[in-house]
Amino acid sequence: MKKTVVTAIIGLGLLLAGCAGENTAEENAADPEESVEEQTGKKGNAEQNDSSGDSQAEIGNKEETAQDDSGENESNGNGETSESRKTSEDGSMIEVEEPERIDVIVNKQRKLPEGYETPNLTVPDVPFSFEEFHPKKQMRKTAAAALEELFQAAEEDGLEPVAASGYRSYERQKAIYENSVAENGREYANRYSAKPGTSEHQTGLAMDVTSAEMGFGLDESFVNTEEGQWLKENAHRFGFVIRYPEGKSDITGYAYEPWHLRFVGKELAGKVHAENVTLEEYFGLYPVNQ
Repeated sequence: MKKTVVTAIIGLGLLLAGCAGENTAEENAADPEESVEEQTGKKGNAEQNDSSGDSQAEIGNKEETAQDDSGENESNGNGETSESRKTSEDGSMIEVEEPERIDVIVNKQRKLPEGYETPNLTVPDVPFSFEEFHPKKQMRKTAAAALEELFQAAEEDGLEPVAASGYRSYERQKAIYENSVAENGREYANRYSAKPGTSEHQTGLAMDVTSAEMGFGLDESFVNTEEGQWLKENAHRFGFVIRYPEGKSDITGYAYEPWHLRFVGKELAGKVHAENVTLEEYFGLYPVNQ
């Protein structure tokens, strides 16, 4: 009888020990997940502390950035991440990783993500060459506010710039490009029109500007007008650059467009203007054939 009791007690003890071991194993299995969450949180704080104040919201919370476009998501001098700025050696198209950055580079070798929806579009309070609403009146909120300041300053100097074309959806890019190919041939279209997904206008950060003297058209001769000269000399003060300057078509891929303003923020615009370079040159993003 005693042996039976002892055996039962020993068996019960082993059973309890086994259950305790299973619970301990389950608790230990949960620890790595909790540790990852803690490390992720610490990493996020470190990234925010190591970044400029303008880009903290973007790094910590992209949804917040998309909802509030009042800050300039400028870099701390390095531009986009080195990975997102790589151009493939074979010249094939690559997709930019941070399309909402105001210093994002979009060109014939760097396209916006498929299905990208431009955030915070609004219509700047400036004169347009047409009265009715059209999506091309729109820009991102930060860029629109800067354009309003630029137009006000130009008007105070006695000039009358007129906005012509801003935001351009993927669908509209496709229609424009295909129409240009049909009318002028692919070589001409590739020089003067952007393939779908590669137009800066889709970023909401670009605006084409003209004047009554130009008949509200877009032509290289715009640089000879008072408005064109004023933009060339002053656009950087408001965070804009002449995106496709004269003599740089081998780098930008586009002919000279004195009417095409691109918002990048005052700091970067000032540097690009002072150095007389393109955005590709500033960030070292030369075409693969260079």
